[in-house]
Amino acid sequence: MFAARQSFGVFQKRAFSASARQASKVTVLGAAGGIGQPLSLLMKLNPRVSQLALYDIRGGPGVAADLSHINTNSTVTGYEPTASGLKEALTDAEIVLIPAGVPRKPGMTRDDLFNTNASIVRDLAKAAADASPNAKILVISNPVNSTVPIVAEVFKSKGVYNPKRLFGVTTLDVVRASRFISQVKKTDPANEEVPVVGGHSGVTIVPLLSQSNHADIEGETRDALVNRIQFGGDEVVKAKDGAGSATLSMAFAGARFAESLLKAAQGVKGVIEPTFVDSPLYKDQGVEFFASRVELGPEGVKEILPVGQVNAYEEKLLEACLGDLKKNIKKGVDFVAQNP
Repeated sequence: MFAARQSFGVFQKRAFSASARQASKVTVLGAAGGIGQPLSLLMKLNPRVSQLALYDIRGGPGVAADLSHINTNSTVTGYEPTASGLKEALTDAEIVLIPAGVPRKPGMTRDDLFNTNASIVRDLAKAAADASPNAKILVISNPVNSTVPIVAEVFKSKGVYNPKRLFGVTTLDVVRASRFISQVKKTDPANEEVPVVGGHSGVTIVPLLSQSNHADIEGETRDALVNRIQFGGDEVVKAKDGAGSATLSMAFAGARFAESLLKAAQGVKGVIEPTFVDSPLYKDQGVEFFASRVELGPEGVKEILPVGQVNAYEEKLLEACLGDLKKNIKKGVDFVAQNP
């Protein structure tokens, strides 16, 4: 046990010495919410982060004061819920995480959240485009299939859109897939990797089991596993019985993706994560954004990797995905056009 702790301590020191040479400011918008608080905690524990800026419409300074007592070297600042506070929180940010918005309740789909969260994301995107146009923007607020296009349209309208720096965080779908398949196969989830492509809701989530360690999964077992990966969020919403949605697992997933971007920015090679980005893969079918494995680099997106070979079952899943995804994306684009 002591040896393990000692090794972890050495890792922390090495990681921090790397980050100390290249300071990284990370901003969390919606830091006092159900996802925002655990996400901010994980960012405070990340030795690659030198400055953590927390903003919310209420409670940001309190969360910051609480986290600032944790004995890691990063500084934590909470900002007042004003236009100037938001601007200060965003200024000089390398990464901006956006978990702001209302959570799902039983019976709600991610699309049901659209009317409320679309306005929140649009307004935060406007502030980010003005104060931190070169930051890497990580959108967590649902429905991601629509909120990412909203951010893109806002940045386009201000002339600062860079498709390499805008990401929809779909990491939770991959985290769930590796955990759920390990439960079926009685394996260590750390050794499981299941590519998940498409979008971040229901049938737009396409797990490619044929590309996992267990391509032999078929029939009812496969169908049940795919369904659970696609609708895992509903499982949490139901279990919380009106008290919230997937906040802790989503915070973990968001922190994992932010860590990958920080690693790539600080010179680590070969960092690959799934994410929902402006993608060429299905543009010929009118689908402007698509989640797939992406190699990350200092500028954000380095290379969008192909979906790869899929079987007949997955072809059908992709077909259903693309139909819904196209509508979801259009919904976000239309929202900005009608509500600039």
